[in-house]
Amino acid sequence: MSRKRIGVLISGRGSNLQALIEACNARDFPADIVLVISNVPQAQGLLRAETAHIPTRTINHKDFPLREAFDACLDAALNEAGVELVCNAGFMRLHGQTFVARWRDRHLNIHPSLLPAFKGLDAHARVLEAGVRISGCTVHFVRSEMDSGPIVAQAAVPVLNGDTEASLAARVLEAEHRLYPHTLRLVASGAVSVEGERVVGLAGEQDQAPLFSPPLP
Repeated sequence: MSRKRIGVLISGRGSNLQALIEACNARDFPADIVLVISNVPQAQGLLRAETAHIPTRTINHKDFPLREAFDACLDAALNEAGVELVCNAGFMRLHGQTFVARWRDRHLNIHPSLLPAFKGLDAHARVLEAGVRISGCTVHFVRSEMDSGPIVAQAAVPVLNGDTEASLAARVLEAEHRLYPHTLRLVASGAVSVEGERVVGLAGEQDQAPLFSPPLP
């Protein structure tokens, strides 16, 4: 089986990176992480990659006066490693239009809300402030606008009475760790593709029970 070569971009602790590493360890998984890049020196996620014997690079955005120059360095590093698909996993930088165009439909991001709702930072705080009963997480292809692009997969998570930002974030993060590997498998295997601005090809989808919050009696 030919595996897609994956580059992962991180800025912090790398918990979603760890979920992807563990998924790629399965012999039947259609992807292999060949490079992890952090824009933050000493990010914890770099240690996770090194422990898994995955090559790492630090490309500090503060070393570049312009975003375009930073993006060009990222692009060069990814291409040098032969990367075919890019996964943002807690990467806290916006990409410029040139970078997005070069990796169009080959670049995934995960966001802790049910997009298109609650884009951007502090999603959990805004979910609680809005009083919604169901939140979750989304994996989508990257576009120039923040947290936009064709949605590949989502996971719904109930918002419970008494939730704090921390408790909701922890529950959503558990879902992220399952959703991102599942999504990468779909994309890397070719099970899904993009037509226009929609993801197609999810053959074999089956009806699933709805999630009620609060639960039905």
